[in-house]
Amino acid sequence: MTHTYKAKGVCARTINFEITEDNKIHNVVFEGGCNGNTQGVSALIEGMDVNDAIKRMEGIHCGPRSTSCPDQLSKALKEALAQEQ
Repeated sequence: MTHTYKAKGVCARTINFEITEDNKIHNVVFEGGCNGNTQGVSALIEGMDVNDAIKRMEGIHCGPRSTSCPDQLSKALKEALAQEQ
């Protein structure tokens, strides 16, 4: 299923991604943000289990901000899991 998440507190505006029936993440695309970093995050988690990705990215900060693009993606994944149940 395809999901769109409105990011908060970071340079990225939205995060689009898919979660397959077997809980794998695919096609993560950040709109806005640091292009190289967001592409790197997207490539690294491609095909990863949703819960593993959340554990790895949750709580990451960006400079003085209390969140980051990876942290926002973990929040988006959690929200998507809750909606699917």
